[in-house]
Amino acid sequence: MRILLVEDSRVIRRENQAALLKAGYEVVCAEDGEVALKMAHELTPDLILLDMIIPKINGPEVLQQLKKDPATSGIPVVVVSSLSDKNREKLMEVGAEEYLEKNSLMPSRGVNLLPEKLEPIIRKINGRKEAFDQNVTDDAEDDIVEIDDFEEFEEIEEIKEKE
Repeated sequence: MRILLVEDSRVIRRENQAALLKAGYEVVCAEDGEVALKMAHELTPDLILLDMIIPKINGPEVLQQLKKDPATSGIPVVVVSSLSDKNREKLMEVGAEEYLEKNSLMPSRGVNLLPEKLEPIIRKINGRKEAFDQNVTDDAEDDIVEIDDFEEFEEIEEIKEKE
């Protein structure tokens, strides 16, 4: 899974990146909102971890642009911020998958709980993708049956024309 980590603090970015890499994720980083939007378009990550207070284009604006753009609207975005939890509901309404407070991710020096906190979120995302893929497969199978029926119809018409 490729994760785009958007964080302007070098210390936090490095620590989160190291923890995610150790957990087996592929991680690419952006330091500001402008670069984040560009990378989201170019790399189409599986997940975006987005800080809210970032330079050039702030986090809420990046989230809105990602969700309005058909090319990026399907990429799940998890907000990782030091803002209070009272912003959670509003960000979820705008399109965030989840909201994680930075303070809860690094409770003490050398301890990074980000990969652990992401596990249930990623399971939920993967479950939705699997359900979507199954629906697409089921729809494709229905279409094949319809096409087969249509071909049988054409064969019957050809036989009738020959009689």
